[in-house]
Amino acid sequence: MPGGLVALLDDVSVIARAAAASIDDVGIAAGKAGSKAAGVVIDDAAVTPSYVTGLTPARELPLIWGITKGSFRNKLLILLPVAILLSEFLPWAVTPLLMLGGAFLCYEGAEKIIEKLGGAKHGETLDDEITDPAVFEKARVSGAIRTDLILSAEIMAITLNEVAAETLVTRVGVLALVGVLLTVVVYGAVALIVKMDDVGLHLAQRSSAVARVVGRSMVGAMPKVLIVLSIVGTAAMLWVGGGIIIHGLHQLGLHTPSEAVEAAAHVLEKAGGAVGSALGWLTTVALSAVVGLALGAVITFLLHKVLKLEAPDH
Repeated sequence: MPGGLVALLDDVSVIARAAAASIDDVGIAAGKAGSKAAGVVIDDAAVTPSYVTGLTPARELPLIWGITKGSFRNKLLILLPVAILLSEFLPWAVTPLLMLGGAFLCYEGAEKIIEKLGGAKHGETLDDEITDPAVFEKARVSGAIRTDLILSAEIMAITLNEVAAETLVTRVGVLALVGVLLTVVVYGAVALIVKMDDVGLHLAQRSSAVARVVGRSMVGAMPKVLIVLSIVGTAAMLWVGGGIIIHGLHQLGLHTPSEAVEAAAHVLEKAGGAVGSALGWLTTVALSAVVGLALGAVITFLLHKVLKLEAPDH
């Protein structure tokens, strides 16, 4: 009996060490994958405030929480199983599916720009009179979750690419960890951004003269900040979507677009001296956005002028 107990304890010790090593592997891989997905995370954080801009302050956090729950579902219940199944059985399908998602982002961004430039509006917008706030809010949350699904798919694809050679357990662990952490980071940041005016109002009512000045400045600045974020969010849809398309074409064997972008970025990076890296990055972003806008405009024309389809409320 004592010998059997010792053997059992040894087995438990081995299992515990293996589990600890596995957790370490997941943590390290998640850190690497998260850093690679940082650009998409920033885009996600910039896009989301546009969905609560102009709404009643009391409804901002509930809407953000609704979007956050939808993001968790997107990542953990939809994208994680799909990513694992695709990596196991249909790895070749990942790139075409990502390109479809990228095309959707291009369409969303281009449609918003066309509407702002005087084009026909499709679905209810914040410029219209809201006749049913509950229905309108539901539509806004649904629109944000659809956009999050595409951006989350890109995050999960980047993560999956980083851990493609790992075991199934490690891949699942890393995808889940990255999905949860980045959702918390993105929507925590969004909540802070959209509630900064309330913080400013609180400071403006304090007895300290400095606090009042800071508070009034925050209250005055936040509407402009949210408008800027809305613009950045639309631009992000275009540059992320265009970037996905360019990268996907490269993966499928059509190298000319990606080589052209890389060549232009390299020229400006070399000529930029101390700010060369920033210029190279901005060039890549700008050209990706141009591709995204062009593709999105074509999709918008086909959907609304040729097929006569109406977009969901946004």
